[in-house]
Amino acid sequence: MTTLNSRVPEGPIKDKWTIYKDKINLVNPANKRNIDIIVVGTGLAGGSAAATLAELGYNVKAFAYQDSPRRAHSIAAQGGINAAKNYMGDGDSNYRLFYDTVKGGDYRSREANVHRLAEVSGAIIDQCVAQGVPFARDYGGLLDNRSFGGVLVSRTFYAKGQTGQQLLLGAYSAMNRQIARGKIEMFNRHEMLDVVKIDGKARGIIARNLITGEIERHSAHAVVIATGGYGNVYFLSTNAMGSNATAAWKIHKKGAFFANPCFTQIHPTCIPRSGDYQSKLTLMSESLRNDGRIWVPAKIEDAKAIQQGKLKPTAIAEADRDYYLERRYPAFGNLVPRDVASRAAKERCDAGYGVNATGEAVYLDFAAAIFRYGSEKAKVQGLHNPSKEEITKLGETVIEEKYGNLFQMYEKIVDENPYKTPMMIYPATHYTMGGVWVDYNLMTTVPGLYCIGEANFSDHGANRLGASALMQGLADGYFVLPYTIGDYLADDIRTGKIPTDAPEFDEVEKSVKDQLEFFINNNGSHSVDYFHKKLGLVMWNKVGMARNEKGLKEAIKEIQEIRKDFWKNVKVPGSLNELNPELEKAGRVADFLELGELFAKDALEREESCGGHFREEHVTEDGEAKRDDKNFAYVAAWEYTGKPSEAVLHKEQLEFKDIELKTRSYK
Repeated sequence: MTTLNSRVPEGPIKDKWTIYKDKINLVNPANKRNIDIIVVGTGLAGGSAAATLAELGYNVKAFAYQDSPRRAHSIAAQGGINAAKNYMGDGDSNYRLFYDTVKGGDYRSREANVHRLAEVSGAIIDQCVAQGVPFARDYGGLLDNRSFGGVLVSRTFYAKGQTGQQLLLGAYSAMNRQIARGKIEMFNRHEMLDVVKIDGKARGIIARNLITGEIERHSAHAVVIATGGYGNVYFLSTNAMGSNATAAWKIHKKGAFFANPCFTQIHPTCIPRSGDYQSKLTLMSESLRNDGRIWVPAKIEDAKAIQQGKLKPTAIAEADRDYYLERRYPAFGNLVPRDVASRAAKERCDAGYGVNATGEAVYLDFAAAIFRYGSEKAKVQGLHNPSKEEITKLGETVIEEKYGNLFQMYEKIVDENPYKTPMMIYPATHYTMGGVWVDYNLMTTVPGLYCIGEANFSDHGANRLGASALMQGLADGYFVLPYTIGDYLADDIRTGKIPTDAPEFDEVEKSVKDQLEFFINNNGSHSVDYFHKKLGLVMWNKVGMARNEKGLKEAIKEIQEIRKDFWKNVKVPGSLNELNPELEKAGRVADFLELGELFAKDALEREESCGGHFREEHVTEDGEAKRDDKNFAYVAAWEYTGKPSEAVLHKEQLEFKDIELKTRSYK
C-alpha cells in the first residue's frame, strides 16, 4: 500500500525552499536533451511548465484538447493575479501573503507549500512584464494594484478585466518560441485517456486524436498533468463546457491519491441562472466587489414587488436597503472571501429577499462608486458646482476604464445597463480546491507522475482567495516544477527512450479502445447530457453550498443509481474514427459519475464546516462555519481500490508552526 510522504524540507519555513533548491539533484544541459517529458494541458500551469522545461533543454510533448493553447480555460480568469510586491506601500509582504492565503483557506493548507507560493509570487510579475503582459499602470506609469476578497492590502495585478487572457498569451508566446525551436512537440485536439505505468513509474499516456479518432501511444520519462479542475461535475458551473476531470481521474484510478474533493468553491459574483435549459453560468469578476456594493431590500414587501416586476431597484431608498456584507462583516465589508460572501447571499435569498423572478439573486450596485469617482474627477478638472448628470458621466468613464468589458458582457447577457441599474448576481460553482494529492515536489503518489495548477489539491486549503489561481498556476509552471522534476529525472539520464511497444502500452490501449467501442455500440435511449444534468441536480441540491448527513447519504445512493443507468442506457451517436464531441463527453461524464460519489463521500466523512465545505450540523451561533481542528486538521487523500464507495482514506496531518490555528473571522 502507498503511504503519504509530503517530503516537506526541514528547517525554518522562510528557508525551506532555498535550502531545498541548494541540495536537490540536477540534470546537466547535455543530459536534458535525452529526457522526454509529457505535459497534459496547456493553460497557465501547463503552458508555463512546457515552455520552461523546454527552455531548460528537455524534450517536451504538450497535449491540448482545444485547437490551440490560447483556448485554455485560464483565459476566463478576469480579475487579476496576486503578488507580494508592496507597490502600494500599504504594508504587504511575503509573510502577509502567506498568512492571508492560509487563513483564507480556513487553515486546511500545507504551510510549506503556501510560503513557497508567496516567495515566488513577485518573480511571476517580473516574468510576465518581461513577456509584455500589459498590466494596468497608475498615473506615474508604475504597475497598479487593486484589492480582492479576504485581504486588507492591494496586491492584485490586473489587465483590465482580462488578466487570464493576457497572462495566457504570455505563456503561449513562450511556448511558441520552443515549438519553433523543436523543443516542444505540440499535439492540439488530442485528449489523454489514460496513463501508462512501467515498473510502477509513469512512462507515457494513451491519447485520442479528436479529429481523426486515432488512438496514439506517447512515451516519456515523466508525465505532468495540468488539466484544471472538476467544477463541471455540477453540470452548471462557470467552467467552459469542455473542462473536465478525465486526466486527473484516470491517474487516480492508476494509483494517484485524490485529495479533498469536497473542497469546491462557490463564487458569489455570477450572473444568475435563467432557466432549465442553460448549459453554463457566467462569472462576473470578483474585482467588481472593489467598487460594487452588495445589497437586498430591507423590507420583504419590497423584495416581493421586485420579484413580481412591480418595483425597480433604483426606486428603493438608501434607508430601505440592506448592505448585508457591510452589516455583518464591517472590517472587510464587500471584500470578504468568496465562501463567506456566497453563504451570506444564499442566506438572504433563502429568507425571501432575493431580487429576481426566481428569488435567487442579489444586487451589485455601482452608483456610489460612480458618484465618488465622478466627484473626484470633477475636482481634478476644476469643475465648480458640477451637476449630478456631469458627475455621473465622469464617474461612468472611470468605471468603464476599470471594468468596461465586464459591464459590456453583463449587458449583452442580461439586456440591462449596469451603469444605470444594479447588476444581479448569485453564487455558482467555480474553482476546485480539491484535486490530485501531491507532495512538496508536486509529484503524486505514482513515481514520475506530477500534477500542477488547479488539477492538484493545491495550496488553497478549503477555500481559494480571489486572484490566487493564476498565481498558483504560474508559480507551479515557471518556478517550482522545473526545479523539483529535475531531482527525479536525475536518475533517468541513462535510461534512453521509453519504447511504446511494451506490453503495458498494449494493455492500457486495449482498455481505452474497449470503453470507446462500448459507448458507440451501446444501444441506449438517453443522451450523455441527460445523465450529466441529472448528476448536476443531485450535486447542487445535496452537495452544493450547504450539506448535511441525510442529503449526502441520499446523494451517494442517487449518484450510484444514475451511474448504473448511464452504463445501461447511454446513447452515443456517430462513429469512433471521426470528430465526435458526444463520444468525448461520454467518457468525461463517466468519470464525473464516479468523482461525484467520492466528492459526496468525502463531504460526509468531514464532520465540520470549513471554507467551501459547509455542513449544516456544524455552525456557530451566528451562522458561520465551525471548524473542528482537533479531529479534522488533515488533508483527506483517497486511494482508489475499485469503486468510489470502497476508496481508502489516508490522512496527511497538517502542522501549523508559523501561523496560529484560530477561528477565521472577517468581522
